[in-house]
Amino acid sequence: MPTTLIQPYLFFAGRCEEAIDLYARVIGAEILGIMYHRDNPAPQADTNLPPGFEDKVMHATLKVGGSTLMVSDGCETQGSFSGFQLSIAMENKEKARLAFEGLAEGGSVQLPLSETFWSPCFGMLRDRFGVNWMITVQETPSSK
Repeated sequence: MPTTLIQPYLFFAGRCEEAIDLYARVIGAEILGIMYHRDNPAPQADTNLPPGFEDKVMHATLKVGGSTLMVSDGCETQGSFSGFQLSIAMENKEKARLAFEGLAEGGSVQLPLSETFWSPCFGMLRDRFGVNWMITVQETPSSK
């Protein structure tokens, strides 16, 4: 039976390359592939693009740990992220702190990193692009 996957696809309204750079730097996202609107062999498909978007990201695939995150600039200059949060589990408190601080840079902290009854380190933030994140360290039997 084939595996069914849900993969987030985020649209950054013209700031996708900036988001890719941040995610690569602070959470170790690896770029698996990137295509720009200018690379589209069917340019008539891009008739809804705002001026200047030919140099924007049409599609990119990022690998973050064992997960896939797809991203794009989309075809609009306005965007928003609401109704969801991306949750990322880090292997230890130091990596969680570094990811949290990097993602919070230019954004806002909703819940500072702290110990909870389910995790030795958990926090919530909105990054500079408006993406909501939950950062956690998952306890394993050896980490107790």
